[in-house]
Amino acid sequence: MAKEYIDRLAALIRQATSGRFKGVKLECKHFFSGAAVYANGKICMSLTPVGFAIKLPEASRTILIKQKGTKELRYFPEGPIKKDYVVLPKTMLKDMKTLRRWVAVSIEYALSIGKRNRHGLQRKTG
Repeated sequence: MAKEYIDRLAALIRQATSGRFKGVKLECKHFFSGAAVYANGKICMSLTPVGFAIKLPEASRTILIKQKGTKELRYFPEGPIKKDYVVLPKTMLKDMKTLRRWVAVSIEYALSIGKRNRHGLQRKTG
């Protein structure tokens, strides 16, 4: 079942990125009951039975969550909300212009997030 999600997500990301992120290693990997996209090793999107979820900065999430069919990410009905993510509706996945824009924002956001230590605290760089 995970292979199905990996294949679907890989195809979607190929369409949505189509060579736009040279120098960024995009990988689709198994992720719990689905698949996830990693940009240079940092998770930024997932496709699971819950749907296609995309990691975004707060301002983008605020804009996107107001759109019809979007929802906050919860992997289980009573589980916690994954605050950095928004689940996109299937109609948005078919609108390649819109999807490309949000995928680009997600990848750029994931790449901008600093490394964290084993306690979840942001490491100082430089």
